[in-house]
Amino acid sequence: RMNIGQILETHLGWAARELGIHYATPALNGIKNKDILAELKRADLPEDGKIQLFDGKSGEAFDHKTTVGITYILKLAHLVEDKIHARSVGPYSLVTQQPLGGKAQKGGQRFGEMEVWALEAYGASHTLQEMLTIKSDDVYGRAKAYESIIKGEHIRKPRTPESFNVLVKELQSLGLNVDLIELEDDKPDLNEEELYSPEEAEENDVKPAPDAKVVDDKADEKQEKSSEAEEASAG
Repeated sequence: RMNIGQILETHLGWAARELGIHYATPALNGIKNKDILAELKRADLPEDGKIQLFDGKSGEAFDHKTTVGITYILKLAHLVEDKIHARSVGPYSLVTQQPLGGKAQKGGQRFGEMEVWALEAYGASHTLQEMLTIKSDDVYGRAKAYESIIKGEHIRKPRTPESFNVLVKELQSLGLNVDLIELEDDKPDLNEEELYSPEEAEENDVKPAPDAKVVDDKADEKQEKSSEAEEASAG
């Protein structure tokens, strides 16, 4: 991101090759611009470090002169085959409950702020919500999502990410009192796509809709007991 030094090195390298000498200059605190100009002059090269280039196909000259020179190139040993990585499940951070990072730790792919902007701009709200909850640090939600997939059911709505709880704890560590207020409209309504057992409905403070279907695994057992009780009382 600091390519001014590369341009200056290009000019000085050109002069060095023409003069047959080598230069050693530290980054950010080396040879001055006026000294580079002096070396270009001494090598009988253009002071602006540019020459006329031609189109190799048509032979026509380009409209403007082009910077040409010699630079040092270091080949970095970053190869795709060493970096390629994928993960289905893996370890999570103990603090944030988010997937670890890096191939060595079998981590997940970072979904940063700019990636969030990209999905927001595209309007992919459901994908974004999935990325930031059950694919990240919604501990309860990801367990229930796995359960729903196994049972062939609809995946339930996500819950509060663990990172929010970490934020609350950090605020409390500063001596701030954090109260969470749940509005009546924000409470989840039970509909046909979200089936809760009575215990879960009570735990989640869910108010079922009038036409909602409530799953009760012990309904048959309760009905048998009530029938036996009625027969006993009748007897």
